[in-house]
Amino acid sequence: MHTVETVLLVLLLGALTGIAARYIRAVPLPLIQIALGAAIAWPQAGVHIAFDPDLFMLLFIPPLLFADGWRIPKREFFALSKPILLLALGLVLFTVFGLGYLIHWLIPSVPLTVAFALAAVISPTDAVAVAAITRNLGMPEKTMHILEGESLLNDASGLVALKFAVVATLTGALSWTEVAQDFVWMSLGGLAVGAGLGWGFSYARSSITRRLGDVAATQMVLLLVLLPFAAYLVGEKIGVSGILAAVAAGIATNFADLERSSYVSERMQTEGTWSLVEAAFNGAIFLLLGLQLPAIIGVPLYEAGEHWWVLVGYVCAISTALLLMRWFWLTLGVRHALRRAHHEGKMAEHPSHLLTLATTFAGIRGAVTLAGALSVPMLLNNGQPFPSRGMLIFLATGTILFTLIAGSIALPLILRRLPVPGESRTVREERLAREAACNAAMDALSLSDEELERHSPEWVTMHQEVIGHLMQEYRNRLQLLDDGSGMATSLETQRESPEVVRQRKLRYVLEVELRLRCIRAERDAVFSERHTHRINDESLRTLVSELDLQDVSMRKRLVAARRAAGLDSKHSGHAD
Repeated sequence: MHTVETVLLVLLLGALTGIAARYIRAVPLPLIQIALGAAIAWPQAGVHIAFDPDLFMLLFIPPLLFADGWRIPKREFFALSKPILLLALGLVLFTVFGLGYLIHWLIPSVPLTVAFALAAVISPTDAVAVAAITRNLGMPEKTMHILEGESLLNDASGLVALKFAVVATLTGALSWTEVAQDFVWMSLGGLAVGAGLGWGFSYARSSITRRLGDVAATQMVLLLVLLPFAAYLVGEKIGVSGILAAVAAGIATNFADLERSSYVSERMQTEGTWSLVEAAFNGAIFLLLGLQLPAIIGVPLYEAGEHWWVLVGYVCAISTALLLMRWFWLTLGVRHALRRAHHEGKMAEHPSHLLTLATTFAGIRGAVTLAGALSVPMLLNNGQPFPSRGMLIFLATGTILFTLIAGSIALPLILRRLPVPGESRTVREERLAREAACNAAMDALSLSDEELERHSPEWVTMHQEVIGHLMQEYRNRLQLLDDGSGMATSLETQRESPEVVRQRKLRYVLEVELRLRCIRAERDAVFSERHTHRINDESLRTLVSELDLQDVSMRKRLVAARRAAGLDSKHSGHAD
């Protein structure tokens, strides 16, 4: 099958499985995609795809990690940095060494460096798969933030460890001093490259959009989509971690976005584009895993001459050891940091044994594990086949399936036994932010002395009537928010029809202009709440998305209203 046909087929199947998952809620989407991919590849005449490992890593990993770095709530990420780092760095090192020696002892035919490579490739977790399984089960909010932060960083640390293990296998030499030095250089260098490119792009984008406004929004979004690939390629070219460069570029771009509250069109296109990219790429990777499954199963049987049940036993033993090591690290290495975060108010849920167990089974492996396994080179420097490559890919794939199935079964059972949480901090913060936005909008409605002197008494009277009408709307919204509903009423209201059509049309133009002024004041207030850390990035995106939709709707109405009233479309009393 040609490459173009393969890409189109994978994207089509990704979209169809995403729809099917809405009807088959009992089965997580990744399992559906893996099963479908295996089904269409299993027959002799099925779909068979060969990958260039380097191309595979370049195409799939940078945009996914960039999106994770861009979306993750930064306030929670830094507030819970200690447990996140203990999981993302400490647990990865614990897993690489502990599990690496265990794999070499369990399967002596696998060289120690290859065992380290396998342990490194199965160390990253997949928060997307966890979210798919726990979508309606109530995974505690802060625990999910920890899992997201862990997944963001251990993708990089696991793949960097994989790179060293592969290099050791290719060269036959491994110096721990050099490894430590190279790890620091690659990590810090990757973060510096990514942050520099992220801030550089953001500065250039700000300079351009200050002159052009939202006219170049589509081009800016396209350049943003290309940024993670640029960060990855530059990082790899100069010998640092391209993975960490993509992560750092995403984080830096997110911080720069906090200063771009007025670029509505660009923000809406960016949100839609990244949602599409994430859904397409995550779906494609799990489908590709399924498409590779028949070949992956057959290779170790041929290489090692093992019976299939022996290989399944290896998968179960390695996956069980992986989860036990995670539970052990959570219990002894991370629980104290979680308990301290709970006492300091950074984490609402108490780190109980049930929560530790849920966090253990949430260590699901997914897209990055598959990408890392398939990126292992086929040949050594001397032209010989890479030792036990087929076994490595098989065991990594088996670990993905084992943790997915174990998590799908265990997490619903565990989470149902957790205490029902009260109102979360995020919900409370969103309600308070909506109240602050309403108050800012009411403040924006006041007339200045200059406006009173500049216009006729008739205009001032009409203006006061519209302001009174809108003020009552915002008071009603505040009353609902005080009741704890957290929901805002619609901006649509019943308008009384004046006797004079001209006055009615002018009044409508004025009302829409004032609504736009209120929306802008609300949006500024919401961004101010984020700048002062009273809400996080998730809440900011939720609230700003609502206001952006209202903004676009009102601007379209304003154009139509001015045209109907016979006004110049460029004339503006208040909206600009």
